[in-house]
Amino acid sequence: MEAQFIISAAKPDQFPSGNGQALPEVAFLGRSNVGKSSLLNALIGKTGLAFTSARPGCTQLINFYRIGDSFLFADLPGYGYARVPPEIKAEWKSLVDAYLTSREQLALCVVLLDARRGWMDSDLELKQWLEFHRRPYIVAATKSDKVKSQRDQHQSMKNLREHYPEGEIALVSAETGRGVKELWQAITRIKA
Repeated sequence: MEAQFIISAAKPDQFPSGNGQALPEVAFLGRSNVGKSSLLNALIGKTGLAFTSARPGCTQLINFYRIGDSFLFADLPGYGYARVPPEIKAEWKSLVDAYLTSREQLALCVVLLDARRGWMDSDLELKQWLEFHRRPYIVAATKSDKVKSQRDQHQSMKNLREHYPEGEIALVSAETGRGVKELWQAITRIKA
C-alpha cells in the first residue's frame, strides 16, 4: 500500500489543509506505549514509516500520513505515563484537543487499549470525551498476541466489553498481524 509521511504538526496551523479535496482522516489515540505507531505501520505494511520506540512518550507531535488516495492517518501523542515535564504534557493535551474539536475531515477515531490491561481511567475519560463531542470511534485492543491462554483471551474481551458492550472491538497485534485485516475493514466502512 502506498503511504507517505506528510508532516509532524506542533500546532493547529500546521495541520494539513485539504485544499478543497480533504481526505477522510483516521486518528489513532491511546495511552503512551500502547502501540499506536506500531499498529499504523502494520496497517500500511511498512515498518519504519511511523517511528516506534519502547520508551513511552516518543510521539510528541501529531504525525500525518497520506494513505494512497483514500485517507489521512493521524498518529497522536499518547496520554498517561511518559517521562516528560508536566508543561510538555499540557502542550500535548492542548494540541490533541484542538485537533479533535476542530478537524472537520476527522471521520473516525481508533482508540487503542492494551488487551492485557483493558480500560484505564484515562481511556474512559477519552471515551466520554469522544461520545460527548459525537466523534465516531472504534476500539483496537493491541498486543493481543501477549494474551496467551484461551481463558485469558476470554477474560480480556469480557473486560473490554464492560465499558463498550455494543461497539466494534478489533483484537490486533502489530507483531503477528492478527486483526489488521479486520481493522482495515472497519476503517474502510467510513467511506461507504
